[in-house]
Amino acid sequence: MAKAYLVGSGIAALSAAAFLMRDGGFAGSDIVLLEEQDREGGSLDAAGSPETGYTMRGGRMFEIHFDCTYDLLSSIPSLDDPSKSVTQDTFAFHDDFAWDDHARLVDAAGKVVASHSMGFSERDRLELVKCVATPESHLDGKRITDCFGPEFFTTGFWWMWCTTFAFEPWHSAIEFRRYLNRFVHLFKTFDSMSGIYRTRFNQFDSIVRPLLKWLTDQGVTLQLGTRVTDVRLAEGDALTATGLTWTRGGKSEDIALGPDDLVMVTNGSMTANSTLGSTDSVPVLDTSGSSGSWKLWETLAAKRPGRLGTPSTFNTSVTDSTWESFTVTTKDPTFFKLMEEFSGSEAGKGGLITFKDSSWLLTIVLNHQPHFREQPDDTFVWWGYALFPDREGDFVKKAMAQCTGAEILDEVLQHLRFEQGPQILANSIVIPALMPYITSQFLVRSRGDRPEVVPEKSTNLAFIGQFAEVPDDVVFTVEYSVRTAWTAVAGLLNLNKQPPPVYKGQHNPRVLVEALETLHRR
Repeated sequence: MAKAYLVGSGIAALSAAAFLMRDGGFAGSDIVLLEEQDREGGSLDAAGSPETGYTMRGGRMFEIHFDCTYDLLSSIPSLDDPSKSVTQDTFAFHDDFAWDDHARLVDAAGKVVASHSMGFSERDRLELVKCVATPESHLDGKRITDCFGPEFFTTGFWWMWCTTFAFEPWHSAIEFRRYLNRFVHLFKTFDSMSGIYRTRFNQFDSIVRPLLKWLTDQGVTLQLGTRVTDVRLAEGDALTATGLTWTRGGKSEDIALGPDDLVMVTNGSMTANSTLGSTDSVPVLDTSGSSGSWKLWETLAAKRPGRLGTPSTFNTSVTDSTWESFTVTTKDPTFFKLMEEFSGSEAGKGGLITFKDSSWLLTIVLNHQPHFREQPDDTFVWWGYALFPDREGDFVKKAMAQCTGAEILDEVLQHLRFEQGPQILANSIVIPALMPYITSQFLVRSRGDRPEVVPEKSTNLAFIGQFAEVPDDVVFTVEYSVRTAWTAVAGLLNLNKQPPPVYKGQHNPRVLVEALETLHRR
């Protein structure tokens, strides 16, 4: 029987394993996931305890048209109720705890500001429409700032858009255009965020754990602590993987591939070289050791110049792709009570809150509790992030990247003007996470910098994850990773069942009218 070797254990690799069994007829025992780290899940991580503090580097958002993700997870039983699928559980949670944000933006005085208006001038509207209509090929190598005047970056729309999706002005105009087109149907509810879906718990608990259980129950092998260093390729114009080399437990191992074996590589990683701090310590930025996912991509790209992408486009501009998040754990309900009063929404229903005038461009969110599956009832966890960790804070006169967790929380509390700040600080565990490549997939690029999922003339090698190319869909989403996995399986096995097309709301007259009305709100 043919075997499939999947490099990585993030959502792309886990999804590929599921599609291989569901659509490709593979037995679980013929699928091997090779993971460099000592735990599975890739960037969908979450861990901790009430005593040491919980941590998660990010939180992914969903929406109604994540068709590949919902299709996949509709066949995965929920851990809470095996009679329901993960998709059914996600939809049920949205019905009970849909976001309705009443405090999306907060000003320098710590007051909620109206965000119903997008704040556009006529020039802003024209530039936005022009960007949406510009062919992608005309945006090669361009930044968002090349398409808009300076005033655009002071609009309510930009503050909400950039903090919802983590765009920065110097990021790729191609990716910005894709997002505008992909999510045009969300424009009308963008201030309330009511079109955004969340999972019941963090994505590790709600997606990775049930998916991994389903896979391993079917016999899929997960090999942790395994760094794939090479994929050997046959001579000639065709792209055929003939063997793998990996290191495990300090030893190097080589395996030969059979004629029908498949290899799928997660190339690149947005959370590579992430470092954690603590309440009293600063996370130290260190990119001296290249992660296996980046290194393997560099090795493969060098073997077929011009055919397998350009990793240096994405992993050599750390100053343009770094931002910082933080997770706060406390047994004191004071912060939650104050924030529910401040925002007008109970925890889990309020959405993102952005301090639009903060030097760090801080955003926080109160998740529905519990946010971790085993989190006790007397423990509360919330999360935040900032897009400019290199800038000096407004109250704590340091760059965020040089702050301890306590100093970061102090900055947030002073923006909110809470009198109970000292009490909240004294009762909180704060774990910051500094991520040098977190938005590397948004960096300025040109056609061909990301390899095709199934490159031309490939017989058994595919690329999956955030740095493989899927036309029209958008990176930095779970949907993108799942779509690459489905595309890889369908392409390598020549299956009739293909991923559903990317939803294109811009072709729906009703959606376009609603979007244009939103652009003209006052």
